[in-house]
Amino acid sequence: MTGEVFFYQSQHWHLLPERAIYWEEEQALIVSDLHLGKATHFRKAGIAVPAGIVAEDLFRLQRLITKLNPVQIIIVGDMFHSHENREVDYFRVWRQQFANIRFHLVVGNHDIMPAEVYDLLDIHTTDQLTINDIHFIHEPCEDHNGYTYTFSGHLHPAYVMAGVARQRLRLPCFYFGRHCGILPAFGEFTGSASVDPEPDEPVFVIAGNSILRAQ
Repeated sequence: MTGEVFFYQSQHWHLLPERAIYWEEEQALIVSDLHLGKATHFRKAGIAVPAGIVAEDLFRLQRLITKLNPVQIIIVGDMFHSHENREVDYFRVWRQQFANIRFHLVVGNHDIMPAEVYDLLDIHTTDQLTINDIHFIHEPCEDHNGYTYTFSGHLHPAYVMAGVARQRLRLPCFYFGRHCGILPAFGEFTGSASVDPEPDEPVFVIAGNSILRAQ
């Protein structure tokens, strides 16, 4: 397994350059903000964006599943970008190869399709999810909320790395706040927002195929 193993909150988190986490103790693959169907949504609005983005994102996810063999997948919100479109049909066929894996979707602000669509895709939906006192919500929390630790998505976090000659590079990151961590967006067709962590809050940036601890 490539990436960085971060032992935190008495759990082993494998931080992966594919912008995902493998939770060793629970055999769970954790991703956030896939935004499947976003490209089609933009094209319908007359905005020219590349085709095939969904296929590429699901292929990356497929490779992770094949390599890690998780028993469950936790999607921390915004799995689909908007209303039902052809990407949903594509996912329905893709999903069949992993019928033995339980998919949890912590519903995000873009997950607005009717419940029966998610049922047809064999995806368990919930507003929040707690496993072994680790809590998952879509929008970031600001303080301790009674759980051992909370993970969220939504912000698509990035961290600015400073180099020589005033060079600056903004990279997607895993951000571990004191009580709440934020996951990078898994989907390729997403933006990002810079985080400004406190000095004692761990941050790991994704630089190509490598995970680097930024602080």
